Amino acid sequence: MLTSLLDETEIDKEWLELILEARNLGITVDEIKEFLREPSNT
Repeated sequence: MLTSLLDETEIDKEWLELILEARNLGITVDEIKEFLREPSNT
């Protein structure tokens, strides 16, 4: 269980880094949300 919790924490850090990098590149929150909603982007 502890390993699972640690894995989830690491994933959250990676997502945060990706979102912050997108924002630094000038991508808006709405553009990020739209990208994540599009089934063709997966």
